[in-house]
Amino acid sequence: MLPPVRPVLLITALFSRYPEVLDWAEQRLVEAWGPVALRSERFAFTWSSYYDATMGPELLKGFLAFERLMDPAELAQRKVESGAIEREAAERFSVAEPRPLNLDPGYITEAKLVLATTKDRDHRIYLSQGIYAEVTLYYHAGTWKSRPWTYPDYGSASYHQFFVDCRNYLRGRYRSP
Repeated sequence: MLPPVRPVLLITALFSRYPEVLDWAEQRLVEAWGPVALRSERFAFTWSSYYDATMGPELLKGFLAFERLMDPAELAQRKVESGAIEREAAERFSVAEPRPLNLDPGYITEAKLVLATTKDRDHRIYLSQGIYAEVTLYYHAGTWKSRPWTYPDYGSASYHQFFVDCRNYLRGRYRSP
């Protein structure tokens, strides 16, 4: 018999230039995935102009971690659900940009941060429903470490502090019945 898979901490990045869109998205995610356990500050996204054409300048990015631990096999479904919420935001908010919201779900274990994506690359593993997964960060010797493909913002110390808090929360959940 195979050993059971340990549940993981569901997280998501929320990305927009509009605070009201981020507030709305958080409420929609709570409705879909349950209460928030941890919330990061909203960081100014200054790492790239890649999103300017579709999302506009002066973007804000924050993270949520959810109370309910999940089976890691659910990641593809969470990415599909987040895509539906992004499309709902585009219909709901009358803004100049075609994409007012970007959601990037993933999960944290004691050893890694995994993100879901719709883009295939050599280092990504296909899950299902057109969704791939990548290990974006790994935890070693008391700190989060980047991979060669890690997006620069995910390598920042400010993000890492939130991910440490997430890892500590998860470890506490593992210890408590």
